[in-house]
Amino acid sequence: MATLPSHNLVTINHNNFITNHSSSFINLPARRFRLATSTRALSRTDESSLSSVISSIERERQGLVEETEVICGGERWITAEDFRRRDKKTEEERKLRDTWRKIQGEDDWAGLMDPMDPVLRSELIRYGEMAQACYDAFDFDPSSKYTGTSRFSRHDFFDSLGMIDSGYEVALYIYATSNINLPNFFSKSRWSKVWSKNANWMGYVAVSDDEATRHRLGRRDIAIAWRGTVTKLEWVADLKDYLKPVSGNNLRCSDRAVKVESGFLDLYTDKDTTCNFSRFSAREQILAEVKRLVERYGDDEEEDLSITVTGHSLGGALAILSAYDVAEMGLNRSKRGKVIPVTVMSYGGPRVGNVRFKERMEELGVKVMRVVNVHDVVPKSPGLFLNESAPHALMKIAEGLPWCYCHVGEELVLDHQNSPFLKPSVDISTAHNLEAMLHLLDGYHGKGERFMLASGRDPALVNKASDFLKEHHQVPPFWRQDANKGMVRNSEGRWTQAERLRSEDHHSPDIHHHLSQLCL
Repeated sequence: MATLPSHNLVTINHNNFITNHSSSFINLPARRFRLATSTRALSRTDESSLSSVISSIERERQGLVEETEVICGGERWITAEDFRRRDKKTEEERKLRDTWRKIQGEDDWAGLMDPMDPVLRSELIRYGEMAQACYDAFDFDPSSKYTGTSRFSRHDFFDSLGMIDSGYEVALYIYATSNINLPNFFSKSRWSKVWSKNANWMGYVAVSDDEATRHRLGRRDIAIAWRGTVTKLEWVADLKDYLKPVSGNNLRCSDRAVKVESGFLDLYTDKDTTCNFSRFSAREQILAEVKRLVERYGDDEEEDLSITVTGHSLGGALAILSAYDVAEMGLNRSKRGKVIPVTVMSYGGPRVGNVRFKERMEELGVKVMRVVNVHDVVPKSPGLFLNESAPHALMKIAEGLPWCYCHVGEELVLDHQNSPFLKPSVDISTAHNLEAMLHLLDGYHGKGERFMLASGRDPALVNKASDFLKEHHQVPPFWRQDANKGMVRNSEGRWTQAERLRSEDHHSPDIHHHLSQLCL
């Protein structure tokens, strides 16, 4: 019998059988105690194993529990708080499977925002991270010959970003031509030999895998993520700031009173037949892919299907426009007539269209949740003077004017000055930062409620592309960087920019087939 008077934790015989517990350890859940000790305590007899058991119990006393998995040949330790978060996440996933239609806006999120429903919060953060992935993967470096592309192939997109448990597979990359009146939105290389002179990567279409579909989401989900801008907001000044009928760009809409901002519509519908990446418009790429995926999954009797569109900034506007188009084209109905819910999760997005556009969105059943920072200027434009906040009588009189705008859907207003982690000063770019909005979502519990992080999402993420965190957190500003600016050593030992684009990242090979069926 060996005793440990210095720690007073446990008494163990040479068969490693635990016969006594300290008061600090006895309250730990039995399941977690066995996870950390049973497999080791009942099988080891040497002194080193005895020491290992003692160390394991001491970690238990300090709030640490050892996982059974082995990572890179070593043991991974997590805190008891991590276990609680894991259990909470499992419970939220169970609730999501049962209530996903309400989370997707079936009842316009009635009763879910104040107080904040934890499942809705988690889903808003998750779709926000899918939009953030567009920024994290985008090559903004003008010194790269691949400026304006995704730094990763679609096949390893989420894994390359560390989102290994995303539960989605990227089915399509979306490209748009830069030959429109939004020059400050597109990135171009300084070199003459580049991948494309007139195209930019705009986002992706992804679909949930079998595991996520059955065990986490409660349905198969088609997700469309649009890229916006990180800090530069000059594109706002480039808005033509006038509305035009969506039918003017050959969108299917018989009502010419339905209008949207002309720059958004041009970006969505323009194409460049001389470019391999924008030979088809962003619209054509998305509609063809959604049609393909709906045909594949829409009539599955064992699972439901949803379409969720997300984006930040200008990407939020494109998310609303493309969701409208999907519904207007009837792509949210399967061959057997099953209606597929279409939902937009928008972050810091501007106004998109007029009052009639909003009404048409509601008629089509498209649900829109807009998350905004109250100090952000982008959601206040265009339509600074004639918008949804104006008296109804005035809006009726002015609704025919080309600069009378109206927000759509439900709005969740956040305030970065409520977070003890963020600088209270109002800066145009930081107030528009997507990572900051996700941080605010994590701490939001309802109007007037105290800010308190719910999931433990790392506040350091706020400073990936900003200087928004308070100095005492000691997180460097703008810390996310591309290793060696994308330079790698080739087989000859020379540093070079690795080939990045693959043929499968171009347009889908069956796009002609699906577009012809859509009469496009």
